[in-house]
Amino acid sequence: MNLSNSRIKTVAIAALALINLFFLTYIIRDAAADARNEREAIENVCTIMRERGIMISPEDVKTGGTIRTMRTSRALEAEEVIAGAILGPTAITDQGVIYLYENAERGSAEFASAGDFEIRLNKGVITNEGGTLRTVEELLGAVKLESAGMTVTLDQERGIETVVVLGAYREARIFNCSIEFIFGGGSLQTVRGRFVAGVESAEDDAEISHFSTALLGFLAEVRRKERKDVAATQIYRVEPGYRHRVVGSFGEGVLAPAWLISTDAGNYIIDDATGEVSLLP
Repeated sequence: MNLSNSRIKTVAIAALALINLFFLTYIIRDAAADARNEREAIENVCTIMRERGIMISPEDVKTGGTIRTMRTSRALEAEEVIAGAILGPTAITDQGVIYLYENAERGSAEFASAGDFEIRLNKGVITNEGGTLRTVEELLGAVKLESAGMTVTLDQERGIETVVVLGAYREARIFNCSIEFIFGGGSLQTVRGRFVAGVESAEDDAEISHFSTALLGFLAEVRRKERKDVAATQIYRVEPGYRHRVVGSFGEGVLAPAWLISTDAGNYIIDDATGEVSLLP
């Protein structure tokens, strides 16, 4: 009886293994087909763009990831974390839409309800002796903000080094949110920019459209004679992400799906819901 049960279990396990193998093969084959179809779609759209005078390589089109409309709100606890990590203990003053954080020995900070802020530090409070990028990376970890990358510029005449941190949410870039860390005289002088907090699912959680819609919509804007502020002969990168919009007087906002198109004439954001094309400052 025990031997019979053992054989039944063996057969059952083998059958389950074969079923799992079948489904795994099906999933892999389906994923490969989807990837092949996406590559073909990218190549076709790039061909259309090139035929109309805008050079672009399929390798420069980034897709993937789930990007849906999200809600944002003011989060005072996030402001306190940022101010505290840079200024240390602070006295907080509620000035309405502006909150003031002060530390007499280290500096002060102002936070607006939409997420815009500026921190001004006294000389020598935070130095970049260990390297400017390393200093910024350590501060980012302390303030608990996600980053999609950093850029560094140096003004040798003024002795100013600026690190721009690109904002992100769940690895997708927020195109109009960034933070500047400005160093001068060997120490951090100013931190300013915009961050998002209090992110929640939105009732209208529309998912971002297909990249072809964004590219062909951009092409249409470039070819519109009355549209003088949108131009391009070369596209360097196409990337899905978010655009932060403020929709309320108390810091309520929306992370709206958007596309970034980087060109030889500038960086453009395409609002996925409206199709509006605007130049990223």
